[in-house]
Amino acid sequence: MEHRARELRHAHRPEQPAHARQDRRGPEALVEHLLPAPPEFRSHATIEHLFDSVRKPVAMREAAPMTRTLVVMGVSGVGKSSVAAEIVARTGWAFVEGDDLHPEANRAKMAAGTPLDDDDRWPWLRRIAAWIGEQEAAGRDAVVTCSALKRSYRDLLRDGHTSVRYVHLLASRSLLQARVDNRRGHYMPPALLGSQLATLEPLDPDEPGFGVDTDRSPADIADDVLAHLADGDRTSADAPSGGGR
Repeated sequence: MEHRARELRHAHRPEQPAHARQDRRGPEALVEHLLPAPPEFRSHATIEHLFDSVRKPVAMREAAPMTRTLVVMGVSGVGKSSVAAEIVARTGWAFVEGDDLHPEANRAKMAAGTPLDDDDRWPWLRRIAAWIGEQEAAGRDAVVTCSALKRSYRDLLRDGHTSVRYVHLLASRSLLQARVDNRRGHYMPPALLGSQLATLEPLDPDEPGFGVDTDRSPADIADDVLAHLADGDRTSADAPSGGGR
């Protein structure tokens, strides 16, 4: 009787598909094997890859070193080109002479002894600001000479350019006059010195920069400028983070 009961149970047992009889991986693996993944499904590895594609550029931006752009400023005859050349010789930083970016109309106007006005200077200042932006984007420290006589001019150069530091070269009127009187081959005549001094607005306390006397050689002035920058870097590094407890 018991043998007959086993035969009946076996006879009415549903036939299993061949792949089910052969698979011994457990129900979870079997379901994963039989059911196709929906189109929107993403594996853990795929999701991590997507996050990495976002995280890596952000990390690279955060790790990029802060560049420095020195705007060597001041009136005609103060020695901007000579001091900038000495700084570049010591650092190898990118360099442009701001006067080289003047439109030809500006050069002609100054050569004729006519002072530039704001309408003349804005396009020139925008060219300098664009050059600064290119150096920042390339991760290069840089030096540029520019009279930068007014606060509004300096604000334009700084707008969106956090690397800018002003180095205001200073000299007495008599020393400046002697220099421009003895200068040869420069398109700006000595007669325009007075108009530049009248236009000059010294650096305000909230502007990033410092003044340097130019009663010494350009080499000595450059050494002082770089020492001042190094002191500023150390001060910034030693400053508290601001996340006080």
